[in-house]
Amino acid sequence: MIAFVTTAAAVALWTDVPGVTQLRSWAEATGRWFPVMFVGAYILVTQFPVPRTILTLTSGILFGPAMGILIALSATTMSAALSLVIMRNLLGDWIRPRLTHPSVTQINARLRERGWLAVASLRMIAVVPFSVLNYTAALTPVTVPAFTLATLIGSAPGTIVTVILGDALTGQANPAVVIGTVVLTLVGVTGLVVDSRLPVDRPLR
Repeated sequence: MIAFVTTAAAVALWTDVPGVTQLRSWAEATGRWFPVMFVGAYILVTQFPVPRTILTLTSGILFGPAMGILIALSATTMSAALSLVIMRNLLGDWIRPRLTHPSVTQINARLRERGWLAVASLRMIAVVPFSVLNYTAALTPVTVPAFTLATLIGSAPGTIVTVILGDALTGQANPAVVIGTVVLTLVGVTGLVVDSRLPVDRPLR
């Protein structure tokens, strides 16, 4: 994700930043239903194994830091919960034989042992794809409320950073918001450290 965001930022900065600003103006002029439609599209697209980073970055470009964070984080959380329910209740038997990659097995083991804490910490690790974690969690005993809350908490640092980057591409970044983003990122890293120090066989569901 880091490489993708860096590339996207470089392309935007070196090609047509005024165009990015125009996108913000266009979004503001579309009316109250556009954010709702964007959330719906976000949720729909992220049901499939595609990176959500571009949608999160776009949230910052179109809606600014405050609204962009609210939209991206809400859509991320709802998408994850919906994906869990769909996979667990409708496609569990179909998807289970297809999740055979070693990394999926490791994620599955952590989820079974640590439940919501594992979900929250794994959300903070950019190398774990959003959809893969959703699919894998559906095959574990983690409850929907716990999974949803853990996704909200764990996705917050990375989502906020990406939205702030999108806002910065319009040339309207607020230094105070950037500082807050750094603080939240440090909180996310702390969560990873805590999770890594816990015994593997200690269930925290």
